[in-house]
Amino acid sequence: MTDTEENNDNSDTNTIFKGTSIEVDLRGKQSVRATFKLSSKAIDSLSLVAIHLGIKQKSLFDHLIDDVKSLNDIAEHIRVRQFNQINRVQKTFVLSRKTLDILELIAKAHDTPRDALVEYSIKKLDAIILAEKKRHEQRKELFKELCLHWEAGKALLEKSRQTLGNSDPFCQSVEKSMSAISRNMQELASFIEKSEIIEEKSQIVEK
Repeated sequence: MTDTEENNDNSDTNTIFKGTSIEVDLRGKQSVRATFKLSSKAIDSLSLVAIHLGIKQKSLFDHLIDDVKSLNDIAEHIRVRQFNQINRVQKTFVLSRKTLDILELIAKAHDTPRDALVEYSIKKLDAIILAEKKRHEQRKELFKELCLHWEAGKALLEKSRQTLGNSDPFCQSVEKSMSAISRNMQELASFIEKSEIIEEKSQIVEK
């Protein structure tokens, strides 16, 4: 399938910079669309890490591919016959012109499918996914401990009220602190809930 460029150029700018190193740099950063046939696992991994880390999928894609040495290493170890046995689906991505040029250059130099280069480049994300899964599990354990402290704080506030009365400055200060902690607890609970996806999707890496 033909790759297409995003129409975000300015003709006047192109005229001014034409033939200069600036033009080359601008062309390298230009966004293009390219279609690859990848495994569902690779597509899910790319999307998961981009969402979880809060970065654009294009930036992540560029970061993975825009490394000539790493890409050469991957190309040298690809077994095309084995790669062709993978069930794959067609997916279109936005990436930089420079990244696409590097990808095509390495694919041609090693006589290997560019789809395979992308597939095995994305596999580098497995380590990130598994590391984030471990951190998520640690966060959940720490949150459980925090919940215990929160319950103890609630008990202390109630004891303070019974001992000193609601209007006592000590009680008011404890109540203010507990209100702030309660807000933080809600934010942390929301964060952990949203991060559950890393635990669920990490299974695609472990398979």
